[in-house]
Amino acid sequence: MTSRMPQRFYRIWSASAVSALGDGIYFAALPLLALTLTHNPILLGAMEACALLPWLCFGMIGGALVDRWDRRRTMVLADLFRFALLVVVTLLVMSGSADIYLLFAAAFLLGTGQVLFDSASIAYLPEVLQDRDLALLQRANSRMQGAQQAFGGFVGPPTGSLLFGLGRAVPILGDALTFLFSAVTTWTLPKTPAKPAKPRGSLLREAREGAAYLFKNRLLVGLSLRPAVGNFAFLGCNAVLVLFVKDTLHLGTTAYGIYLTANAVGALLGSAVAARTAARLGTGTSLTATAVLEALALLGIGLAPNAWIAGVGELALGLGMGVTMSLAPAIRQAVVPDELMGRVGATGRLIALCAGPLGALFGGWLANVAGVRAPFIVGAGILATMTVIVGTMTNNRTIEAALAEAKARREGSADENGAETGTEDSAGALAVA
Repeated sequence: MTSRMPQRFYRIWSASAVSALGDGIYFAALPLLALTLTHNPILLGAMEACALLPWLCFGMIGGALVDRWDRRRTMVLADLFRFALLVVVTLLVMSGSADIYLLFAAAFLLGTGQVLFDSASIAYLPEVLQDRDLALLQRANSRMQGAQQAFGGFVGPPTGSLLFGLGRAVPILGDALTFLFSAVTTWTLPKTPAKPAKPRGSLLREAREGAAYLFKNRLLVGLSLRPAVGNFAFLGCNAVLVLFVKDTLHLGTTAYGIYLTANAVGALLGSAVAARTAARLGTGTSLTATAVLEALALLGIGLAPNAWIAGVGELALGLGMGVTMSLAPAIRQAVVPDELMGRVGATGRLIALCAGPLGALFGGWLANVAGVRAPFIVGAGILATMTVIVGTMTNNRTIEAALAEAKARREGSADENGAETGTEDSAGALAVA
């Protein structure tokens, strides 16, 4: 029987939803702001890469810190840092002091905050639920993804485009306020139990422990490799998306924001059907099917003769991504020990994102030499190749075996703790006697 969703989950859900709204506003407004500063596709690709570079620089260290620190407090401080950063950017844009290199720096620093926040939030969700049941984790991740897509992908982009029309700094300030709301809401969640004191080694050694755990597990490697290849393809397309939409599909600023919602609508639908799809097909088969769908959708976008066909491709692409982003994190949360969750999650995220900056630069270069359709077509081929390779690593049989092993480990740990408690109680009784 599936456990009920605890009430405290909806607080972290609301914080995620409002923060996602700000991300959607920022996602639409930042490229528009960048276009007022440069039309160079290589520079646009470099700006996209800057947001992901922090994962390459210290993603694994961030995971080790998250396993040391209180995860709730880490999320709050990361949000407050990003709020303050965007307030500064807003003031610089309003004063006319902004240039493309300021956006590079802002993207890098926002990515730094994201390293800590995302590593903490992935590890914190099982604490909020107080349950490692895969079905419950899939439901929780589906609702989180649904909120992020509804607000971040459906409401946020057109709002960002409209706010940009009011002033270049307005959407940046709006995003800053959403980080403040998220910090305050997350702070109201119950404090997590203090972690038992134990000798600590170096951060690098602890980070290596998380990496070693992941690389020894075929399933976890597959779950990380798939988004790594996907991010290379997707960010190669995102780097030139604003040029593709405005110069090739001939859409205006407002229509650009609306176009972005097609992907979000698909992702919203995907997150809504993810748990039921996994229950019917199995989680592994569902992940393979969505990978095929994403490759076909990206090819369709690249070959689309008009904005309507491209929009259908974005819808299908979002559908596949929505299912994937709901199911894959739940598997990791169900099988990884809590004391390693931050490090393993950060290592997996690092693998997933490490190809992103290269993809963004590659996409910008490819568009410069072969046209803005090329990143979409080449990306589709890359995704198809990835599907064949990774499908055998994340199939139903592999996932079921990993879940059984994790359940046995937790039950064994509970038995050991119970035995130790019983021994202590007996000793205490003898002492009293």
